[in-house]
Amino acid sequence: MMGRISSIFIANRGEIALRLVKACKDLGIESVLGTSEVDKAGLAAQMADRVICIGPSRASDSYLRIQTVVHAAKAAGCNAIHPGYGFLAERPELAETCMENDIAFIGPKPESIRRMGNKLLARRVALECEVPVIPGSGKLKNLREAEDAADSIEYPIMIKAAAGGGGRGIKVVRRSEELRDAFHTATSEASEAFGDGTIYFEHFIPSARHIEVQVAGDQSGSVIHLGERDCSLQRRYQKVIEEAPAYVLSEERRKAILKAALSIATSIGYESLGTVEFIFDEEDDRFFFMEMNTRIQVEHPVTEMICGLDLIKEQIRIATGQTLSLSQDQLVTEGHAIECRITAESPEHDFRPCPGRISNWSIPKWPGVRVDSHCFSGYSVPPFYDSLIGKLITWGSDRKHAIERMGEALSCFYISGIDTNIGFLGEIIRHSDYRQGKVNTGWLERFLATMNGKNLAEAK
Repeated sequence: MMGRISSIFIANRGEIALRLVKACKDLGIESVLGTSEVDKAGLAAQMADRVICIGPSRASDSYLRIQTVVHAAKAAGCNAIHPGYGFLAERPELAETCMENDIAFIGPKPESIRRMGNKLLARRVALECEVPVIPGSGKLKNLREAEDAADSIEYPIMIKAAAGGGGRGIKVVRRSEELRDAFHTATSEASEAFGDGTIYFEHFIPSARHIEVQVAGDQSGSVIHLGERDCSLQRRYQKVIEEAPAYVLSEERRKAILKAALSIATSIGYESLGTVEFIFDEEDDRFFFMEMNTRIQVEHPVTEMICGLDLIKEQIRIATGQTLSLSQDQLVTEGHAIECRITAESPEHDFRPCPGRISNWSIPKWPGVRVDSHCFSGYSVPPFYDSLIGKLITWGSDRKHAIERMGEALSCFYISGIDTNIGFLGEIIRHSDYRQGKVNTGWLERFLATMNGKNLAEAK
């Protein structure tokens, strides 16, 4: 849809919903928040121009109901829907339903979501663009095919759900005797989580870096990159700390990865904001396409901090048919940015979720420090959703400067009433391996193995 967007229905919650409300206010667009029963008293609901309850507290009864979301948007007179991230953000059915109802979907075309959302189809796109992919298999129909594929790829292997995302649906198998149980479990879990039990294999690279490239495309066919991020610090395939730029890359390798990302996004006529993700094998100095996320990412603030562009506003501009705010030649990045995900979890109890009432919420407010959060003193963290309660972002003139600011900011970020991972994040930031950049996708799990409950309790 082209033309002015006058009213956006926000189909999400938490910090991203609040961010969208603020963007609407800055752009002079009405914000209508679709909220579950438990989120009606949240900060986003307090700041939105209008609020519509779309169902009970559980996401399956509210935020994940496409027809309910679109019906509520139409009833409110909205001419656009923004899905944020998670929930319905990568559901092509939502984009299609918006088109059928003459509502702008603030995101890519449904065919792009569908094509890149299926990991096997996405691998095919990368190969057509002559971008290397991790050695792997096609769709695996049964255990016999799985055994043959594993032998040809060589162990260790990674079992992945073709329809998976967000780190879900992944299992690592290191020996052949583990394959049978892992295959059946992965197939069952993929079917239950995504409604599609299709799985495939990739060779597992233990010394990997997770590098992703922020891309943006408009309806005129222009596609640019906005630099890359390093998201290697992960726990159970969930990102914990992200940085921009990716400090580990040589200039030659950086240019090659950026070029590969642009090639993939351009080949599918990508519109909106998206992220092309790669695995970088540091030992062999090789990179491989992994997947593309057709939505705004949780970690997008680190890109904003180094390039000075508001990505949410840019996403809305693209949806109205406007051209990109800048060309590739005009992109200038400066400094280094780090984001820590603040969660309501107890690290000393295997990261058990800790919903409850926040009795005190005190955040650092200094130059070069940013907090994206929907929380406040007196807010009750509900038990129904992801445990993310905020994002702490710091900018520095270089990586060392950004790390120092992050360490100081974490030490002055006070939350009481619930358990959080703030102390745990501080332990990581202070670790010599992290400061020297000697980390990869497996580092955090090894670090956790060396920390017992006492250490974590003291860190808190």
